[in-house]
Amino acid sequence: MSVEVSEQKSIEKVVTGMPTSDGAGVSLIRIIGQPDLPRLDPFLMLDFFGSDNPGEYIAGFPPHPHRGFQTVTYMLAGKMRHKDSVGNEGVIDAGGIQWMNAGRGIIHEEMPEQEEGLLQGFQLWVNLPAVEKMSAPNYQDIQPDSVPTVHIQDAVIKVLAGEIDGVKGPVKTTAVAPTFLDVALRSGSSEIALGSDEAAFIYVYEGSVVINSGELSKETIVSQGELGVLSQSGKQLSVSADTGCKFIVVSGKPIEEPVVQYGPFVMNTQQEIIQAFNDYQSGSLAK
Repeated sequence: MSVEVSEQKSIEKVVTGMPTSDGAGVSLIRIIGQPDLPRLDPFLMLDFFGSDNPGEYIAGFPPHPHRGFQTVTYMLAGKMRHKDSVGNEGVIDAGGIQWMNAGRGIIHEEMPEQEEGLLQGFQLWVNLPAVEKMSAPNYQDIQPDSVPTVHIQDAVIKVLAGEIDGVKGPVKTTAVAPTFLDVALRSGSSEIALGSDEAAFIYVYEGSVVINSGELSKETIVSQGELGVLSQSGKQLSVSADTGCKFIVVSGKPIEEPVVQYGPFVMNTQQEIIQAFNDYQSGSLAK
């Protein structure tokens, strides 16, 4: 398939994840939400966790609050149990995804449902527009067998959210409607359609991928552990690889509103942050 150069997305910036820890000492790589890439509106944070050493993940993420955005947990390997202050509880299996709307407030925990073996996955934070920040909290727990797969040239694509090649992902969001794809690319190439005028990125978690802008001088290699910020212009992401690689592609329309963040609270003004903190201290955040 031939794609005009003007229609192809290019890489504007490549960022390397920063090792850190969160929760009760879970080792992870922070890609969005670090000095080189503080935010990519509407995305506030992207973490990748992956270890077969229980000491690096077993303590998990004990109860903690959120307000004003959505959290996305996508498991590649292992299992994570979650429960929250409004009575939801379940297990996210490998290949499954949980999309949680914190809205006006929720207290939840995520704990590994295993004592050994590989635990690997992502957590993405997606901002909410002002009109939705105090919405009712809710969950969408998506099991692996509910995630459709699309074959486009040499790529096998799991459609978690959004739509590609006429196939819609199972995640339904009302305020922000991002696209979230998990791509396994064999030796070869593929053209992935994405929306224009959207913030978008690719993060490689296995191997290396070449992003083809249509001009050899502008080809960019994004390797394991790197995130490539994609141009908003263009409607096609052209990828190729000499050997197999795996990566996620995420895009969404920017909200373009002020962002004031204090840890797990993300609002539009400092006064709203103070109110969130006071609500949490008084026990009324999640009521």
